[in-house]
Amino acid sequence: MDSFFSTYVWPAIIMVAESLLLLVCLLVFIAFILLADRKVWANVQLRRGPNVVGPFGLFQSFADLLKFVFKEPIIPAGADKTVFLLAPLVSVTLALATWAVIPLADGWVVANINVGILYVFAISSLEVYGVIMAGWASNSKYPFLGALRSAAQMVSYEVSIGFVMVTVLLCVGSLNLTDIVNSQKTGLGTMLGLPNTFLDWHWLSLFPMFVIFFISGLAETNRPPFDLPEAESELVAGYMVEYSSAPYMMMMLSEYAAIMLVCSLMTILFLGGWLPPFDFWLINWVPGIIWFLIKISFCFFLFAMTKAIVPRYRYDQLMRLGWKVFLPLSLVMLIVVAFILKLTGWAG
Repeated sequence: MDSFFSTYVWPAIIMVAESLLLLVCLLVFIAFILLADRKVWANVQLRRGPNVVGPFGLFQSFADLLKFVFKEPIIPAGADKTVFLLAPLVSVTLALATWAVIPLADGWVVANINVGILYVFAISSLEVYGVIMAGWASNSKYPFLGALRSAAQMVSYEVSIGFVMVTVLLCVGSLNLTDIVNSQKTGLGTMLGLPNTFLDWHWLSLFPMFVIFFISGLAETNRPPFDLPEAESELVAGYMVEYSSAPYMMMMLSEYAAIMLVCSLMTILFLGGWLPPFDFWLINWVPGIIWFLIKISFCFFLFAMTKAIVPRYRYDQLMRLGWKVFLPLSLVMLIVVAFILKLTGWAG
């Protein structure tokens, strides 16, 4: 009995506790990231942004949470009520489930599985089902058009993201996310005789793939300038236009959780994860989780600035960019990187 408890029960309790702690921290971080998104947009437009609830408006997201929770949910009369209410739950569950394999620092991961990158790609690919369910169950033409746009857009750019991931995996030789971070302790900089710095991270050696991943991440998460599924001027908020109160909040939560996932993947695949930018004794005292959060925040700042300064694409431009530019370019880069690794023997 003691062996059964120590082998199965106790590890399960620890995993549940770690998962709950991760979810609470993630939700609080998303609340402040949402505030940062609004603040950046306001500053670009020379406005103040949220600044009333709490000091500097820090509690604005929590006030919005209370507002959504206490509002009455309204379900359209012609909607499929079961699917209509199930769609936000599916979206937010899948968006949060991907974080189980994301290493926040060395050893700070709920499930350090050997195929972590495949798990992330598989679960994130399923998120389109929540959008499709929401658009179809609303029984309205505008949400349905938004859902169709989103399905085509997300499938299109997942292809490019997949090729980018494969390119990184070729350089690392492992599907484990922790191994991907540790492999960036040495890289292009150390090969040139330089000390261990941020020049060893994959953003420099795979810079075209880094740019493709960043832009494809914008399209994958429906961020401007690729927010065609939610284009207000055409679809009046798209697939979630019929949602209100808590279900709407869950749809937005899933969207921002997906955005943070893309930022974390950018950090892990290209920006060295929790590794410090310089191998210096004073900087090495800073915990890895701090560097990880700084890098995620920097990636989200790039997302927020893109939203503020880049005009929205037309839908035909969006699809042309995905299929006629990014797909051939990522495929060519994949072949070139594989050839170089084979020729030089640098593969992981």
